[in-house]
Order: sequence, then structure tokens, then C-alpha cells
Amino acid sequence: MFGKSEDREDYQRTARPLAAMARDLPDGHAIPEHSHRRAQLIYGTSGAITVTTPEGTWVAPPQRAVWIPAGVRHAMRTSGPVPMRTVYVEPGARPHLPTSCTVVAVTPLLRELLLAATKIPIDYDPRGRDGLVMELLLDEFAPLAVVPLQLPLPRDPVLLQMCRRLIGEPELAWTTADAASHAHMSERTLARRFVAEVGCTFGRWRQQARLLAAIEMLAKGESVTRVSAQLSYESPSAFTAMFRRSLGKPPSQYFDGLPAE
Repeated sequence: MFGKSEDREDYQRTARPLAAMARDLPDGHAIPEHSHRRAQLIYGTSGAITVTTPEGTWVAPPQRAVWIPAGVRHAMRTSGPVPMRTVYVEPGARPHLPTSCTVVAVTPLLRELLLAATKIPIDYDPRGRDGLVMELLLDEFAPLAVVPLQLPLPRDPVLLQMCRRLIGEPELAWTTADAASHAHMSERTLARRFVAEVGCTFGRWRQQARLLAAIEMLAKGESVTRVSAQLSYESPSAFTAMFRRSLGKPPSQYFDGLPAE
């Protein structure tokens, strides 16, 4: 469609500070763990993209993008069909660029710049219109105050194994006592270690894990009733209340109002 390479290595070698690629990915598409010489901004115009690194998991619906610094190993998977629009950024292109993974709010202007950038040649003329678009994209990009759709992971092997199970089986309605029993430690010990490892309580982490799972399911087109049942909520209204408190919108409206490309 865009007449550009879909080989990500071509976007690492250019002398230009930015290079943007478009790929249309199907539902459930997985990209194994890898890293780039350049930093990467990952954005999908529909569906959701889940990015996993050794430090945690980030979910990006169409209102968000995920920033991955240069050299950070990461894997990706899609929920729903995802027209992915990604920008590779030369390290040091701007002093304000984040040095750790983060979620970025995609403003209407940033969205249009991302879409325009994917149609610009890899080796664009930096002195012409294409160069101006790319420079404006760099200036417009900045982490904003958003509810972070991320899930930190512990380094402790026992806690990490437990967390990975809960991510894989978000329907498990574990209490702190259940988690402690699984980890073969007292509730008090688990609570102390969990906060020390990930910076929040187990209950807060579990709610965030289910929230991210919900966004992935909704991105696939599943109903609120089905999602609430799959995630073991008492009722759709209880799930909707949690979702609205967390993200400011009910789940039925979360993907509404997004402009088409």
C-alpha cells in the first residue's frame, strides 16, 4: 500500500534522524523478543498493541503509543486487526526523549504526523517539506500526563512466575491470601516483597492486570458482558464501574470516536 519496505532493519541504517514504517497486522499477530539500534514509537490506529519487556507490560489502544528506548529488548502482540504505524528515532535526536519505556498520549496533531510520516520516503529530503514534517513530529512528541496502561513485573523469580500466570489467566480471582499460598509464603511477607518489587500492592497490581486484559479483549470486539464474565467480575456493572474509575470512560465508549485513517 505504501510502497515502502517492511523490513525494520532498513529503518535502522538511514542517515535521517527519523524513519517511519507502516504494517497492517492481523489479530493475534506476535513479534518475538528483539531490540533495535534506534528507539521506537509504536502506535496502532485501531485495535490494541501489547508490548512486553523484562521490566513490564504496556498496552496501547488507539489513544496511546508506546515508547521503547534504543537497545531495550521487547516483544509485541496485537489484539484485533492493527494498522501499526511506527517511528524509529536516532538516539540523541532530541534531548527530551525518554530514557525508559513509557506510554505516550497521542494527540490529534501527533496522530496526523505519524500517519503522514509513514508515507515519507526513508531517505527523505531534510530541507524540503518531508524534513519539516519529521522535525515537527519530533517536537510534538512528548510524554503527557496519562493514566499509565502498564504493568510492572517483579524480578524475584517466585513472584515473577506467579505474575506471569495471572497475566496468562486473568480470570483467576486470587486474593492476597491465594497469592501467598501459591508463592509458599505468609500474606505479610508477600505483601512486603510485592510492594518492594513493583511499587504497589498485590491487589492494585491484580486490578491493573485485569484492566489491561480487558482492553485487549475489547479491542478484539468482545462485548462488555463477555469481558466481565471472563475476568470474573460479579456483574457487568461492577466491571464497568472499575473501568470508568480507571480510564474515565465506560468500556462501551472507550474505542468510540476515533477518526478513521
